Amino acid sequence: MYDVEEIRAQFPILSREINGVPLVYLDNGASAQKPQVVIDAINRGYAQEYSNVHRGLHTLSTISTERYEGTRDVVRKFLNAASAEEIILNTGTTEGINMVAYGWAMPRMEPGDEIVLSIMEHHANIVPWHFLRERQGVVIKWVDVDANGDLDPQAVIDAIGPKTKLVAVTHMSNVLGTVVDVKAICDGARARGVPVLVDGSQAAVHMPVDVQAIGCDFYAITGHKLYGPSGAGAIYVRSERMAEMRPFMGGGDMIDRVTRDTVTYNEPPMRFEAGTPSIVSTIGMGVALDWMMGVGMDDIAAHERHLRNRAIERFKGLNWLNVQGNSAGKGAIFSLTIEGGAHAHDISTVLDKKGIAVRAGTHCAMPLMDHLGVGATCRASFGLYNTEAEVDRLVDALELCHELFG
Repeated sequence: MYDVEEIRAQFPILSREINGVPLVYLDNGASAQKPQVVIDAINRGYAQEYSNVHRGLHTLSTISTERYEGTRDVVRKFLNAASAEEIILNTGTTEGINMVAYGWAMPRMEPGDEIVLSIMEHHANIVPWHFLRERQGVVIKWVDVDANGDLDPQAVIDAIGPKTKLVAVTHMSNVLGTVVDVKAICDGARARGVPVLVDGSQAAVHMPVDVQAIGCDFYAITGHKLYGPSGAGAIYVRSERMAEMRPFMGGGDMIDRVTRDTVTYNEPPMRFEAGTPSIVSTIGMGVALDWMMGVGMDDIAAHERHLRNRAIERFKGLNWLNVQGNSAGKGAIFSLTIEGGAHAHDISTVLDKKGIAVRAGTHCAMPLMDHLGVGATCRASFGLYNTEAEVDRLVDALELCHELFG
C-alpha cells in the first residue's frame, strides 16, 4: 500500500515552515527534494569514502569506483536497457543531448538535412539543434500540438522526409504535462530508417520507462528531478548508435593510449566520459533510483494520477483560472494563468507567502509559450510526496490571488 505520510517522513525538508506555515513544495518539475537515504549517501561519500574513481588501487578508490560504476547498472535497470554498456553517465539531460548533437549528429549532417522537433520541447532539446542549424545549415522541422496540448504521433511521423536524419521529442512536456506516445513515434521513424532521441527528464520521474519497449535510440534523464543530487545524469544510447558516435570531450578515462602523434580511444561507454566525473552526485543518483524502484514506479504513477485528478476537479470550480493543456492522459503538471492580467511572477509571490513553492516564467519552453499565446505561466508540478491536502492549499491560495489581482 502506498503510504504517502511514511514517504514524506523520509524527506527532511518537508517538515520545515516557509513564512510561518508548512511548506508545500510544488516545484518538482524544476528539481525535486531528496530523501534522507540520498542525503546520507552523499554525506558518507564525502566524509568516509571519497576518492577519485578508476585510477587508484587503494581502498578508498576501489570503494568509490564500485559505488560509481554500480550506478551505471542501476540506471540500466531503471530504464530496462539491454546492457550497462549502453548507459553513459554525465551531468544531466542537457549534457546528454549535447553529446548526441556533437558526437552523433554533427559528423553526419549536411546543409539541408532535417531534424524533427515538437513545439513542446525544452530549450535543452532545441538549442543544440539550433547550433547545427547555425553552423551546418541543418533545417529544424516543427510539429505543433493540438488544442488540448496533445502531440499526434502520426503528425511527427508524417514530418519525416527524405532529408530527415533525426527525430528529437520529449516523453512528457515540462509545461503541459502531456505524455507523448514515443513508442508509436519510434516505430514509425524506424520504419523510415530515422533514429529517435527522447528527452525523458520529466517522464522518467513519474512513470515506468522501458527503453527496449519504446524502441528509441537515445533516452536522456537527469538526477536532480529523480530525487537525487544535481550534477548527475545519464543517457541511454542504443549500442548500434554508440558505435557511430565520436567522442564529445577529450581528457582522462576516455582514452586508451596517447602519444605525441596519435590518440586511441577507450571502449564505449568510457569513450564518452572524459575527466573526473561528478562522483558523489552520481553515486547519490544511483541511490535515488534504487529508492524510487523500491517505492514502486507503478505505485508512484498511480498516486500522482490521483493528485492530478483531484487538481483537475478542484480547478473546474475556478472559472477565472486558465490551465494550459488538457490532455486526457497528462501528468500532474499544471501551467496556470489567472484572468484579469495577473502576472505569473505576482501569483508565485503570493503563493510563496502561503508557503507554496511553484515556478513562474517560460519554463525554458519559449516556442511553446509563443504557440500558446502566453508570455509566462505559474507552474505547479506534483511529486510522489505531495498530498490531497496540498492540492487544496494550492486552490485556496489561487483564490486569494484572484481576489487580489482578478
